[in-house]
Amino acid sequence: MEALNVSVPLNFSLPPNFGKRPTDLALSVILVFMLLIMMLSLGCTMEFSKIKAHFWKPKGLAIAVVAQYGIMPLTAFALGKLFRLNNIEALAILICGCSPGGNLSNVFSLALKGDMNLSIVMTTCSTFIALGMMPLLLYVYSRGIYDGDLKDKVPYGGIVLSLIMILIPCTIGIFLNAKRPQYVRYVTKGGMVIMLLLSVAITVLSVINVGKSIMFVMTPHLWATSSLMPFIGFLLGYILSAVFRLNEHLHRCRRTVSMETGCQNIQLCSTILNVTFPPEVIGPLFFFPLLYMICQLGEGLLLIVIFRCYEKIKPSNDKTKMIYKAATTEETFPAALGNGTHKEECPPPYTA
Repeated sequence: MEALNVSVPLNFSLPPNFGKRPTDLALSVILVFMLLIMMLSLGCTMEFSKIKAHFWKPKGLAIAVVAQYGIMPLTAFALGKLFRLNNIEALAILICGCSPGGNLSNVFSLALKGDMNLSIVMTTCSTFIALGMMPLLLYVYSRGIYDGDLKDKVPYGGIVLSLIMILIPCTIGIFLNAKRPQYVRYVTKGGMVIMLLLSVAITVLSVINVGKSIMFVMTPHLWATSSLMPFIGFLLGYILSAVFRLNEHLHRCRRTVSMETGCQNIQLCSTILNVTFPPEVIGPLFFFPLLYMICQLGEGLLLIVIFRCYEKIKPSNDKTKMIYKAATTEETFPAALGNGTHKEECPPPYTA
């Protein structure tokens, strides 16, 4: 029986047997399998010595935790006030802002040539810290928005399961990189092909499962909040790491912190909304995490395209400098020979 939403003026209804259909089960299995393959492939890019270094000098990790648990919940709360959202809408956005540690940030960090060791460490630590910080943040920020106790709605089992699904395949990948490096190339390339195929399957199944229901949540103010939240997270995460001079020369860690801050754990958000509210109460906001995922995915891909274009432009300037330095040296080198001051030594390597 379809559950009508009586709390909103739209005649919203979930698809029949939503969440219990074969396509729903297939989507869940594919998502789990894709996460395992993703973490295995990313683990092959990590080194135990560099992971250990991040724990011994946890500056990047500390900045990331402050950004994730300080910037995003406050941003979600402020956007709810700014756009004058009703209680249910503000609560859905707040829950999303209090759910850091999404695995999409690891893929974005890899595409942006970030520090993968820091990225995985951050995702693991933020997921672990969520066991205590999520109930605290939801309690603090939800007062005046929701009369119930959201602390009891935190899916501790889901958080622990997320940790297991991150740590086990990553550990296998690290072991392969350390002990069997000859297999790493095949694992990473095979993982990329498999993830590409699974992404197509996930997109198709998501369209089949959700259908037109997501159109109900695509209102202007929800579009605005969904697009502004990840953008603010990406921007402030980078600014915060720059203020504290994290990775000042290479900027790899700064890009990593930026991605980890802006990307949220959509699975945790969906689970809390599903446990807290029946469909007839939350209505179309049941699909808000999916709308946020679309926005953070689109903005992340845009940043990757901009970064890749910048990288293609930057080497041309470096090559110009190298040519200029080489020409200058060729002009002064014969003069040195004429003065008899030349010593038979290899000239220092030219740097861009």
